[in-house]
Amino acid sequence: MRELSTVGSGLEPDTASVDARFMALALTLGRRGLGRTWPNPAVGAVIVKDGVIVGRGWTQPGGRPHAEVEALRRAGPLARGATLYVTLEPCSHFGRSPPCADAVIAAGIVRVVSALEDPNPEVAGAGHARLRAAGIAVDIGVGAEEARHAHAGHIRRMRDGRPHVLLKLAVSADGKVGAAGRKPLAITGEDARERVQLLRAQSDAIMVGSGTALADDPILTCRLPGMTGYSPVRVVLDARLRLPLGSRLVHSAREVPLWVVAAADAPPTAKKILEAAGVTVLAVPRGGAGLDLTAVLRLLAERGISRLMVEAGPILAAALLHADLVDEAALFRSDRRVGADGIDALEGLPLTALTQSPRLTTVSGEAVGADRVEILQRR
Repeated sequence: MRELSTVGSGLEPDTASVDARFMALALTLGRRGLGRTWPNPAVGAVIVKDGVIVGRGWTQPGGRPHAEVEALRRAGPLARGATLYVTLEPCSHFGRSPPCADAVIAAGIVRVVSALEDPNPEVAGAGHARLRAAGIAVDIGVGAEEARHAHAGHIRRMRDGRPHVLLKLAVSADGKVGAAGRKPLAITGEDARERVQLLRAQSDAIMVGSGTALADDPILTCRLPGMTGYSPVRVVLDARLRLPLGSRLVHSAREVPLWVVAAADAPPTAKKILEAAGVTVLAVPRGGAGLDLTAVLRLLAERGISRLMVEAGPILAAALLHADLVDEAALFRSDRRVGADGIDALEGLPLTALTQSPRLTTVSGEAVGADRVEILQRR
């Protein structure tokens, strides 16, 4: 096995450049599946023969077929003697379908360029080993940094038993997220709101606290044209099951999944009423923010969620930071000022607890219409 990167890899410069280009395409294809493939990662694959792309694939909705199988199907007999570029190690175990490694071998692929070893303990290098044992050249590491970000949810779920958590906040110029009395307020403009919709579409689930659900009556679907089907699972943390039947969330529970996470001692009658309306009610122990957030995230991971977006109010946002459960943050900043009586972004904490956190670092920033978005990621 050859562990490599495009710099100092030992490959000829032209080969390294070609590998980087085709892996970049595989990563782009894989992103098509973000938010739609759970519990499986959103993988991309490209098959190349004599410099020509003969097959492309990405993990299909629901996680099957896998990207490699899709690319092989499209390539057909042209796959024999070709190179496969794939953003994550081909699986080697029998799950709901046979191992992708076996399909790659049977198709006559002669070289596999893989961005990452799969942290899934059922794979963990065994897929690469099976390919090498069949005489296939295997190169690992091309596009690894970008692949680690693309597969951050899968990696976090496999290694830590919880989803990758993206915290989204929209903050005024004076650090506020709402008007006095916790009244909802449009902080950012339409361009920023459209960007948020895209982030929703790329997430397996979106989570809010009961305060946000009660105050804003959100629906939390993806409202970009033609993308309603990309809406994530909606998750509401509601320890006492106060979510009303008349809410937009409950009204749409039969169209878009709604999971309400309650305390174990929540009223059983309220649980039955919500379940009769199509809501999935789950239970975890109580914790400092009403519910044990670590238990919440582990429960979501057990149900297949690997990419979790949190559109948190000040209480939940601060609780996630206190618990060191924020892996990434999208901070949308507006030039609008709310005033001293507005609601701070983080309950009991300055905004610098996020922006200057020793756990997070700013990796990018750009204008989004009249507003600006900063992306922070775990160091």
